[in-house]
Amino acid sequence: MKRTILLYGLIGGALITALRLVEYRWLVLEHSLEVYGGIVAALFAVVGIWLGRKLTRTRETLVVREVPVRVEVPVEVPVPYEVRVPVPAGSPFERNEARLRELQITPRELEILEAVAAGLSNKEIADQLFVSENTVKTHAVRVFAKLGAKRRTQAVQLAKEAGIIA
Repeated sequence: MKRTILLYGLIGGALITALRLVEYRWLVLEHSLEVYGGIVAALFAVVGIWLGRKLTRTRETLVVREVPVRVEVPVEVPVPYEVRVPVPAGSPFERNEARLRELQITPRELEILEAVAAGLSNKEIADQLFVSENTVKTHAVRVFAKLGAKRRTQAVQLAKEAGIIA
């Protein structure tokens, strides 16, 4: 801090001496506005450069590197139960309404599940059903939970086995 004050004092003294060396009377009386404007501009430039260097100085940063550690913990995820409904190849698909009611899957969740089975992304499903992408994600998570699925493909497989989708 003392060094900064000393620096500004020396700069101020140098400026005053420079004004004395040049025709002080002529500069002050004839061009006082320009001189003072130039001095203020120079001061702002110096302060701006000083602040720029001080604020953009690189600081020491502590880098923390996370390393994944595989820990195997046997956890059983409860699955409601599995129902396998064989569908003959030649007959038309008939939805298992009893299983739908049993799992409490709503019509909108069923639409989402069918769109997932068709291979659509969440964005495409949202565009097709005129809802937000977050709504699609919410319905998808709920139907996955009702089916006991962790992934989209597993949900489609479980829904087909339960006779919910074709």
